[in-house]
Amino acid sequence: MTNGLLNSEEGSRSWLEEKFAPTGDQWTKIERFVGMLIAENTQQNLISASTIPTIWVRHIADSAQLLSFDTREGEGLWIDLGSGPGLPGLVVAILSERPMLLVESRKRRCDFLRHVAAELDLAHVEVAEMPLERVGARPAATISARAFAPLDKLITLSTRFSTESTRWLLPKGRNAVKELALLPEAWQRMFHVEQSRTDADSQILVGQGRIGAKQRGKR
Repeated sequence: MTNGLLNSEEGSRSWLEEKFAPTGDQWTKIERFVGMLIAENTQQNLISASTIPTIWVRHIADSAQLLSFDTREGEGLWIDLGSGPGLPGLVVAILSERPMLLVESRKRRCDFLRHVAAELDLAHVEVAEMPLERVGARPAATISARAFAPLDKLITLSTRFSTESTRWLLPKGRNAVKELALLPEAWQRMFHVEQSRTDADSQILVGQGRIGAKQRGKR
């Protein structure tokens, strides 16, 4: 770790241990998930093959860091938009008992998500195999989206799940500040920018609150 940045597989494991103190069962599930992810990646393109040698940095710690911004146990539903292979949703679900809704429209990826959830006995995980627009509205304590849509579209599509206490955790790479600046001012005030622990060039938008209809379009 250099200047707080996780830059090695060993360092990422040590950080997970220090930050979350996973039980032996949780470590086993994380290891099993890593193995399943690598194996399934030979059947469908879930993650870039070039990231497999650094999978603990690029995908496991990168996902787990979102949980470090919202450790409210028992605080309600976590919705992970465009969950893909379960990043960050399945990582969070292994490290936390928070009820987790994984929203993913691609069937093969949903099959993988359900398989992992069953294999790892993650009974608190639900998979919604449909576009976000078709997911029934329900209040979310947390909304995450690792690689889903441009920020304005993401917020517009998911605002119906938000409440005054909803925590938004949105990794946005090096364009976080630029995307935030394009939002209406009322939306901008909800968010602040956090530095990613796994990539010096990446940032995370962390916000809280409900976006109402009256806020939309006001700049």
